[in-house]
Amino acid sequence: MNLFRQLLSDDLPRSRMLSALLLLTFFGLAAAPFITSGARPLNTAATICIYIILVASYDLLLGYTGIVSFAHTMFFGIGAYGVGLALSSGTPGWGIIVIGVLLALILTVALALMIGLFALRVRAIFYSMITLAVASSFAVLASQLSDLTGGEDGITFRVPEILTPGFQLFENDLWGRTIDGKIITYYIVFSVCVLLFLFLLRVVNSPFGRVLQAIRENEFRAEALGYRTVVYRVLANCLAALLAALAGALMALWLRYVGPKTMLSFEVMTDILLIVVIGGMGTLYGAVIGAALFIIAQNYLKNLMAQGAESLVDFPILAQIFHPDRWMLWLGVLFILSVYFFPTGIVGKLRSHKLK
Repeated sequence: MNLFRQLLSDDLPRSRMLSALLLLTFFGLAAAPFITSGARPLNTAATICIYIILVASYDLLLGYTGIVSFAHTMFFGIGAYGVGLALSSGTPGWGIIVIGVLLALILTVALALMIGLFALRVRAIFYSMITLAVASSFAVLASQLSDLTGGEDGITFRVPEILTPGFQLFENDLWGRTIDGKIITYYIVFSVCVLLFLFLLRVVNSPFGRVLQAIRENEFRAEALGYRTVVYRVLANCLAALLAALAGALMALWLRYVGPKTMLSFEVMTDILLIVVIGGMGTLYGAVIGAALFIIAQNYLKNLMAQGAESLVDFPILAQIFHPDRWMLWLGVLFILSVYFFPTGIVGKLRSHKLK
């Protein structure tokens, strides 16, 4: 029990229902290759893992520090393009991947530091507009440099042989599943995401994290206590950017493709914001629950509605209402309902019911 508390940095769920949901999510993702079949469920599970880190790193800014940034997808894209460009430029190998990730992280820190030092001194709304302008410019630049980035089409690349679907780790199946390169890639993504999430838990429950929360609640008082709030905000910005870049690198490794629509579009940013609101701001567990629910709905709501529309064929009006082409409408309705019934997010609502 003490080891478990240490792993979670003494930040326990504090709710039986939340504990059950988190355990279900963890074991579901851990066993995903063996309890599902086909490429789509595994892709959904990998996307959930990556988005948990992407959203949790953004919550470090928004939920814990009170910084509203629209440049998070830019750092996500930098990490993805770092891996993609490195692997597409030569023979795929682990050394090339490490070099690509390191170069992406260096560029990420440089941009996050520059944006932070120049923009975090202004008021929140102006900082948000500056980050939006920088992120939009970077997305346009990635689209225009077609000789380097592949333009709007993006680039596909090869990965080390051990990560290819044709690679087989064992001659025989394990629990009814062939352990190929895709499974190995999935567990690399899963393991790295678990480690990064535990690291984030350590950060937000450290003295550094407490100062960030103090800045969020009252920046003037935090500064009056002797804390250099601009320095802490810049550090939080850089740390969140680094984690977003690592999430992007994992996404590129998983998809074996990078492109502006997948990595740099404003749609990714809106997805992050929606997940933060659904799960709950100021709690990393909200990223876990929110990402799982949102990605599953995004991938399977359309299919569920198609089945519903077929069963309602005798009721034309209802069949039209639940037509699969209207899945985005119903996703929006579900989001509005979640905000109405869970104004502090799902995790905030569940944590209000203390363990007895």
